[in-house]
Amino acid sequence: MEGGRSPIPFSFPVMRRFSVTHILLFVVTFITTLLAGALQQGVNPLEDPLSVWKGLPFSLTLLFILGAHEFGHYAMARRHGIDVTLPYFIPAPSIIGTFGAFIRMKTPIPDRRVLLDVGAAGPLTGLIVSIPILLVGLFLSNTTAAPPEGQGIALGSSLLFSLLTWLVHGSTPDEMNLVLHPMAFSGWIGLLVTCLNLLPVGQLDGGHVAYAVLDRKQKHLSTIVVAVLLILGFTGWTGWLVWGAILVVLGVHHPPVLYDWIPLDRRRRIIGWITLVLFAATFIPVPFRDF
Repeated sequence: MEGGRSPIPFSFPVMRRFSVTHILLFVVTFITTLLAGALQQGVNPLEDPLSVWKGLPFSLTLLFILGAHEFGHYAMARRHGIDVTLPYFIPAPSIIGTFGAFIRMKTPIPDRRVLLDVGAAGPLTGLIVSIPILLVGLFLSNTTAAPPEGQGIALGSSLLFSLLTWLVHGSTPDEMNLVLHPMAFSGWIGLLVTCLNLLPVGQLDGGHVAYAVLDRKQKHLSTIVVAVLLILGFTGWTGWLVWGAILVVLGVHHPPVLYDWIPLDRRRRIIGWITLVLFAATFIPVPFRDF
């Protein structure tokens, strides 16, 4: 059975269609991300509504990244015969205009192979889309003299973001500041979303992958990660305190799958470890800070 399909006799779900709720949420999220992108460009939608189009590069690329992530989950879940909803986008009055997107699975995960496939498909697909968008955005970004301290917000950098920035711009002197193009900012958010989803805790995507690879030992890794987040919340970015608290409330440990005894094949185990390494490569200790 190793490396094969799940032995659970699930019937293949009927192809789902977008409901009115899906469409309305997407339209509203498009509007909120469009406004967020326009505000980032210095546009006041009330005073100059015709210039709102300047938010399109940010809005369209961000929605594409979020959609790719969720449709990665959706496609893999359907491949394994799991009944799953189409993605719901979540509008929000925030700096990026959204709280992301999600899908809901209506049938249980049968074994760790399916858990690994579905859990890793979203972040890997989202990352595959985010990287070229980020690279194009970095080519369109400019370096300027760094503003005086206390007059702005700086974005943190992960190992992967630093590498891609170096490939495009080389080493940036301390007295210079890289001003991200809207596409680069949406790509940066794509990496951050990948990182947050790959936290190997509970029933996040990273929790699914970690449980598939480590089995019940995942609870030790998740406990360590939550402890580190809380420490970083006190010493760096307070947002990690919120994330740590949410994860504790939702549950740090991953529940067992139905057929826990079925092992991972070698190929899936390699994909699982690569996915966990990508978490480390996209992790940003301090995503936002004042300067």
